Amino acid sequence: MRIQYRQLADNLKRTLAPVYLLCGDEPLQLGEAATEVRTAARARGFEERERLEYETGFDWGHLAATADARSLFCARKLIELRLTTPRIGREGSEAVRAYCRKPAADNLLLILAPALERKELQAKWVQELDRIGCILQVRQIEGRQLVAWIEQRLRARGLRPEPGVAELLSERVEGNLPAAAQEVEKLWLLYGAGDLDRARLASAIADSARYDLFDLPDAALSGDRARVHRILVTLAAEGTAPALVLWALARELRMLAAVSHAARHGGTAAAFRTYNVWESRQSRVLAALKRLSTDHLRVLLIRCATADRTIKGLTTGDPWQTLATIADDLANTG
Repeated sequence: MRIQYRQLADNLKRTLAPVYLLCGDEPLQLGEAATEVRTAARARGFEERERLEYETGFDWGHLAATADARSLFCARKLIELRLTTPRIGREGSEAVRAYCRKPAADNLLLILAPALERKELQAKWVQELDRIGCILQVRQIEGRQLVAWIEQRLRARGLRPEPGVAELLSERVEGNLPAAAQEVEKLWLLYGAGDLDRARLASAIADSARYDLFDLPDAALSGDRARVHRILVTLAAEGTAPALVLWALARELRMLAAVSHAARHGGTAAAFRTYNVWESRQSRVLAALKRLSTDHLRVLLIRCATADRTIKGLTTGDPWQTLATIADDLANTG
């Protein structure tokens, strides 16, 4: 069965298919669709998760072996297969078709294929999967569809945009969905749930134009302590909400801690793919991971929780000083 992105949530509420194929070149929707499938699977008892990655030299026998393996600790298992090439070839096709002919009731197969060719969607293995499972192809969103997507995203956060707000934000992000999602998060952090008019949106966009909030974690990753200080001073002087700065720092620290941990077990390249670290940022992340241990990153995350309590007035102290200390320690080259 082939479904559209907007149908996925309702589909998962009704039942779980034995196999899901998620494909397409729009990374935000693909990632969020995969998260929805994983969450639904976990809620139905698929607590164990096995990951396979198809690349040059991959042994397709691993798929059948993983499906047949039984865990001592968990009865149901999610098998996640990531395809990194436009096609999977004859051997891959046969392996997937064989799996689909006899899917195990205690397994769920999730196939992620961001680079899959359109012609491959007509292949025999996809037809076999279509017979028993679900196929979701994500596509770039443009024009009125993007406006509707932004409005839905705002309302999901409790924001009530007045007419024209979603259109203005759509023009701002120029079709970039990850950027649109970030803008929605920033608006929610700045204003919270409630009415959102064009004046508030314009004010938020103007603040961002003067100094990009995301320059702060980038400067910290690069170890540029002087620039970190200048950015923080500027953001504070412009009246940027401390909660917004904390969100940017905490998000970066969570990514670094997760990649640092994963890199020790599965290799840096695999960790970058798992946590969606773009190639343009990988050198900065690598530099930071060479000087910051996983334990130290976790300590900084704990301090982010302290900063959150300070911002909310639950503890005494200067929120900006707390944020400055966290950012400086992230940038510290020792």
